[in-house]
Amino acid sequence: MTTTAPVAVKSRALDRALTGGLGGLLGGGFTGFVLRRVLGAVVTLFVLSAVIYAVFYVAPGDVAQITCGPRCSPAQVQQVSEQLKLDDPIYVRYLDFLRGVLVGQDYSTGTGVLHCDAPCLGLSYRTDQQVTELILNKVPVTGSLAIGAMVLWLILGVGTGVLSAWRRGRLTERVLTAVTLAGTATPVFVIGLLLMILVCGRLQWLPFPQYVPFTDDPQQWAWNLLLPWVSLALIEAAKYARLTRSSMLETLAEDHVRTFRAYGIRERSIVGRHALRGALAPVVALSANDFGSMFGGALLTETLFGLPGLGRELVQAVRVVDLPVVVGMVLVTGFFVVLANAVADVLYAVADRRVVLS
Repeated sequence: MTTTAPVAVKSRALDRALTGGLGGLLGGGFTGFVLRRVLGAVVTLFVLSAVIYAVFYVAPGDVAQITCGPRCSPAQVQQVSEQLKLDDPIYVRYLDFLRGVLVGQDYSTGTGVLHCDAPCLGLSYRTDQQVTELILNKVPVTGSLAIGAMVLWLILGVGTGVLSAWRRGRLTERVLTAVTLAGTATPVFVIGLLLMILVCGRLQWLPFPQYVPFTDDPQQWAWNLLLPWVSLALIEAAKYARLTRSSMLETLAEDHVRTFRAYGIRERSIVGRHALRGALAPVVALSANDFGSMFGGALLTETLFGLPGLGRELVQAVRVVDLPVVVGMVLVTGFFVVLANAVADVLYAVADRRVVLS
């Protein structure tokens, strides 16, 4: 007895030292968990920026000629090359890019020097406009679309999935399954076009979408975005309904749920208080990833409804091969994806404190 207790204590201490890793350096508990997620997000963004920069700027062929276009004169190609600093080694250009993001940078426009404040993602070679400024002008549009659509698709998707799992084997479940399959197979531009023809054209219940800033008129902001919200939410809700249904069925088959039934707890209480809580974990993860991907990934919806958001701007930049804008847009999209997933991890920890220990 006197020898096994110290050995057990040393064993537990060694196990914590081996498995703690970075968590031991940053502290345990909820605070350490958040710090680890923040540090992981920063490292991920750093690696992502290096990969994206290398993919776009270490391309075969004359990057300046490709960027400027086939009709550019040699003088214009040389000006683009100087603006993109293509004569410097790739690592020097990448370090300049990072320095611009952190502290800002000065750019020569041919007739003078333009200072780009941090975080500086470069200048558009077409308009000499700062990429950061261009993106910030588009973020409210895409953010409005993403937030409203996410609220709708979570309400519709989770509600439909829970009802489908609760009524498993009945007519309700068959109808809902058929509807979600049809929603998953239908492209967003088909639903959006049909809704515009029916709701805006034939019935005239809503105006044709035209983005109005929230600060100018909140009511018109919502009315003009309602149709894009519904079009995007119907597609995403079908995916979330299928995911929620499968997660609910898996949770309802676990031992603790059968124990609740054996104790006589009502099925509605089991579904709402216990099964749903366990089934929401994959829903939270997927919604965080989809919300982040919406910044730059909703180009079909934005193009269809004429919304001047990030996705539409990205398409235009790709069309004219405006590399600074393309790189900036892709980095911003990656930033929102990483940020949304970090927030999802924190929400896990808030909902289930056992996650902090993992």
